[in-house]
Amino acid sequence: MSDATTAVRPSLRDPRNWPMFAAMLGAFAIARLPWMLQRALGRGVGWITWRLLGSRRRAAEVNLQLCFPEKDEAWRQRLVRDSFDALGVGVFECIRAWWGSIDSIRPQVQIEGLEHLRQMQAEGRGVLLVSGHFMTLEMCGRLLCDYVDLSGMYRKHKNPVYEWAVKFGRLRYAKAMFANEDIRATVRHLKKGGFLWYAPDQDMRGKDTVFVPFFGHTASTITATHQLARMTGCAVIPYFHRREGGKYFLKIGAPLENFPSEDVEADTTRVNQAIEEMVREAPDQYLWIHRRFKRQPGGRSDFYK
Repeated sequence: MSDATTAVRPSLRDPRNWPMFAAMLGAFAIARLPWMLQRALGRGVGWITWRLLGSRRRAAEVNLQLCFPEKDEAWRQRLVRDSFDALGVGVFECIRAWWGSIDSIRPQVQIEGLEHLRQMQAEGRGVLLVSGHFMTLEMCGRLLCDYVDLSGMYRKHKNPVYEWAVKFGRLRYAKAMFANEDIRATVRHLKKGGFLWYAPDQDMRGKDTVFVPFFGHTASTITATHQLARMTGCAVIPYFHRREGGKYFLKIGAPLENFPSEDVEADTTRVNQAIEEMVREAPDQYLWIHRRFKRQPGGRSDFYK
């Protein structure tokens, strides 16, 4: 079987693995708690994180100053606080999605635009579902798998136990999980008509990046969306998800027209614009603690100093 469809458990005999195994066992137990209690715990974790992680709080403040200069300081500070609440709840959503039951959550789902994926299925065409790093990505990824066979792309973790646990949890519902360096397998999957979730909205370095606008500021952005579409002929479809109270809203857009073009920067800008529209719809649920504008032409920026 392909490595993308299996999760290999590290040895239990290696003492170096014991602390992380203990942590994962604790997370597995937490996944059995009532969902309302998990959400309350998540908000508590969000508050603690907001209080203790000053550097990440500062990164969120800087990002919001850059992205929402038209808003006043009080609005931005409220959003920073709300985003940490969403982050805490998102941690428990991950635990629930990977190792718990979502039977009580399924009735709370509203999905829009599923017909776009059904059309691609009928055509046998692969789909790259482009989204951003929202706090709901794990829970909504599992919920979307109730409707379509969905795979994901991810960055491998250095800790072998955590790598196994995350991959094992996701493979409970996802068809496959492709490491971001496994381009050949990813291309084969899309050429065969597979669906792949992908979030290209983090600060990246390397030759396969370009500097294009995001919220009106230059951001180092990976060009893989353009490249994968050119190599496979897949459709590129924006995919947005958010939490509202106890409900989850999944919004699947129409395929981007005339994508890809011959202009990699123009295509990458279009992807950033699509993600920006999502962020504006639910700004409190976006990962503002990431230093999105860290790398700039000519070197690193001074934004986060």
